Amino acid sequence: MKTIYNIKALCVMALLGSVATASAQEDKTKEKDLNREMTLEREYDPTVQDASKVNTLPVIKEPVVKKMPIDYATFTAPADPEKEISLLPSGNIMTDIQYNKRRGYFNFGGGTYLNLNGDLGYHILSTDKDKLNIWFSHRSTNGKVKYIQDVPEGYEKVKAKLNDNLGGLNFKHVFRRATLDMGLKYGYSAYNYYGLPISGSASNMPAAGYIDLADRETNQVDQTIQGRIGVQSAENAPFGYNIGLDYTNFSHKYGESQDHDGVKENTFALGFDFFAPFNGNQQIGLAGDMKYYNYSLPAEEPYKTGTNEPPYTFSTYENHFNALLNPYYKITGDNWNFKLGAKAMMVSGLEYWDNAKFYASPDIAADVTVADKTMLYAKIGGELRDNSMYDITQLNRYADPVHATTPSFNWLDAKLGIQSGVASGFWFDIFGGYQATSNDYFFIAYNYYNANEQNKFNYIEMRDDIASKRLYVGADLRYSYQQIIDLRLKGVYNNWKMNLGDGYVGGKVNAEIDPIGKPEMELTAGITVRPIEQISASLDYNLATGRKAEVFGITHKMKNINELNLTGTYTLNDTFGLYLKMNNVLFQKYELYYGYPMQSFSAMIGVNINF
Repeated sequence: MKTIYNIKALCVMALLGSVATASAQEDKTKEKDLNREMTLEREYDPTVQDASKVNTLPVIKEPVVKKMPIDYATFTAPADPEKEISLLPSGNIMTDIQYNKRRGYFNFGGGTYLNLNGDLGYHILSTDKDKLNIWFSHRSTNGKVKYIQDVPEGYEKVKAKLNDNLGGLNFKHVFRRATLDMGLKYGYSAYNYYGLPISGSASNMPAAGYIDLADRETNQVDQTIQGRIGVQSAENAPFGYNIGLDYTNFSHKYGESQDHDGVKENTFALGFDFFAPFNGNQQIGLAGDMKYYNYSLPAEEPYKTGTNEPPYTFSTYENHFNALLNPYYKITGDNWNFKLGAKAMMVSGLEYWDNAKFYASPDIAADVTVADKTMLYAKIGGELRDNSMYDITQLNRYADPVHATTPSFNWLDAKLGIQSGVASGFWFDIFGGYQATSNDYFFIAYNYYNANEQNKFNYIEMRDDIASKRLYVGADLRYSYQQIIDLRLKGVYNNWKMNLGDGYVGGKVNAEIDPIGKPEMELTAGITVRPIEQISASLDYNLATGRKAEVFGITHKMKNINELNLTGTYTLNDTFGLYLKMNNVLFQKYELYYGYPMQSFSAMIGVNINF
């Protein structure tokens, strides 16, 4: 994710580059496959996840449209992972790398701000019965960024450091009646809390002395070890099942400062889906998951020896158990699908909730084809959001490393829409929906004014125990013409309402508050042009408006995210390719979180090799 320079010039244009198709990943398991890994699957959206969740059975498929083939590796281009680093992302967004028909791939790119990208992978086995893949990804940056706020002379810039590494091993074996799937993953991430310390009052710029209190140089280190094993029945089995067992070990090296050890979180998860078809077009099933969270906490100790200051504690972390059960019934007609189910959700072991709390939500989905390649769809569902230490860090790595957030209940998630691909090369999705969540949260600037000790990290605080409601409407439009041009446009308008929950201390219970960090309007657009087979040029645009920040209890309007990126690719042959990327070519100044500016204009050039 990027910084912001006060440059008034518009930018240069992009191009040449290239990429060679590289990606040949293991066959994707069918949609109901239970992969318990935390994955961000969304267009560039720092604050709000896509409203379309996975619980939309029966499946609503896009009408078939002629789409332009992407002949550069997915680990470098269309999702633009380079932007994830050059923008200094809020969380670790790297995912498993797909594989092409070649056994191996290598990608390396470097650019301004010392931005570096690297990917390496090899397809050891690839048969009808066995697949074995090994892969590694690196993203890093080490450049200075400039604060948007007015700051004392000499403090305008700060080094924003990031070093993300993720590697894994995946194995799959297909038996006659079942498929075995296993995997290991290791992640190492180092970064500094480079944000601007907030002090004084909301109207005054922070004093140099308060800025010096914060440790903006030391790297926090996060490590993740993940293992999984799953088994899935054959597609033609009379009784179907899908069972997955996952383990995640996640840790922060430090707590509030480098003087204190961090927390270690162990997660044991069991996910399952048992189902039985009957009468040719019907199915009953029981899905669910169970998770146990266990924490290793450092010993409590005073902030300063010989003082009466409160002890340094991790008391908000408690071992607890989450469970979800989802019985359902599905039926399929000639041109329609229907699912009827319910979800029962429970959290146990948290003293904050007197050891147990229960929620329930419907799980209903339907779609019907009303005309040629045109479909109406609707769903009413909900979900339990664990808000584990790992989950929060994936969303915002700069969040408070010693604050445990209790689970959120998204007890209502309703969506209605229409999809159509009736016109040749053109597809659209028009939709609207409503979401209601209990014990929601958002991020606010850390108040350093009353700091108890020097050299604390300038992390971002979390405000939880919030009742949130979101009403939204949007449209997703796509057009392709003879593999020469590909157009994309998606816009969403959000109306937010948030209230303090019953457990909030320090203010009026149920008082309405501003939706901090939540965008009012989100827009993504893009165009890809391929004048000849070996050359492609892409332009991507991201807009987020109406975001707010809270500083000392006072709400401030944040600058819009207004970002234009250019990418050019040039394919030499089946083995070699080049690419050139230019991000934030409009030299816009913005931040994802108050006090954490992004990079200004940046450029990167790289090479892809398939072998």
